[in-house]
Amino acid sequence: MAGYFSVFLVLLTLGSGLIWLIDHYMFAPKRKERIALAQGATQTPLDDDVIAQIAPEPAIVEGAKSIFPMIAAITIFRSFIFEPFQIPSGSMMPTLLDGDFILVQKYAYGIKDPVWRSQMIEVGEPERGDITVFKFPLDERIDFIKRVIGLPGDSIVYRNRQLFIKPNCEAGKERTDNLVCGEYNKIGLDIVNRDEFMQGPMHLVRLTEDLPGAQHDILINPQALESTDRYYQQTGTRKDEWVVPKDSYFVMGDNRNNSQDGRMWGFVPKENLVGKAVFIWMSFDFDNGPNSLLPGWVPTGVRFERLGNIQ
Repeated sequence: MAGYFSVFLVLLTLGSGLIWLIDHYMFAPKRKERIALAQGATQTPLDDDVIAQIAPEPAIVEGAKSIFPMIAAITIFRSFIFEPFQIPSGSMMPTLLDGDFILVQKYAYGIKDPVWRSQMIEVGEPERGDITVFKFPLDERIDFIKRVIGLPGDSIVYRNRQLFIKPNCEAGKERTDNLVCGEYNKIGLDIVNRDEFMQGPMHLVRLTEDLPGAQHDILINPQALESTDRYYQQTGTRKDEWVVPKDSYFVMGDNRNNSQDGRMWGFVPKENLVGKAVFIWMSFDFDNGPNSLLPGWVPTGVRFERLGNIQ
């Protein structure tokens, strides 16, 4: 089921629309008859104050008529077109930063009803490299955002901070999105810098990961130990290897040592997909230190340079 706010919007839209509809067909005609009778009894046109006294419109009807178009438009836009999200953590750094406000394309992976989230219309499938928002498989009340690494049938290995992908290829097809079929492809890494980002006292290495079709930057903490003891253990595979089931996806955060992703809990079922992150529409700095008079949630600046399409 969708989040509480989505359900609230749908109920508010249906409720206000139903009130307007009932009034339009049942009570508004009776008010018009009373006004017509009153107008027929006088030779001068009735002003608005007199009409309001003769056939007053109930406050609930007036409110429903005023909010229904706006609420209906918001519900349709948010449920089927784009939904705004705020990035709450650094798991997708350097691509997305804490304080980024993004738009998620809701129809990218299909049209779903806004309450029960059942598929209504098939539109498309996630592609390798997409940044996707989804309902956390272990608690669907929570929205997660990660990058799609493995497609259905792919074999994924993440070992010694290096990603390998063995794609699921169709019979007779030698390559898929520049990955060689039948073997594990080592995904290229090139160092960008070593001093742009920090995690506590430790510098993070920024690298460009040459994921086919979606070259992007990642962060690695060279001093952090790999948490292989926390990795999701899939039956029949090694601890750092995963085979993506049918109608599921394997996702990872770009901040590889600071991301709770598929390595720890497994796969994202297709029905959990919410949409594709496509645009940063606002980005705030939150640099209030411990001695600041302002609370931590008050922004200290706007990062205009970050606005635009998400790569």
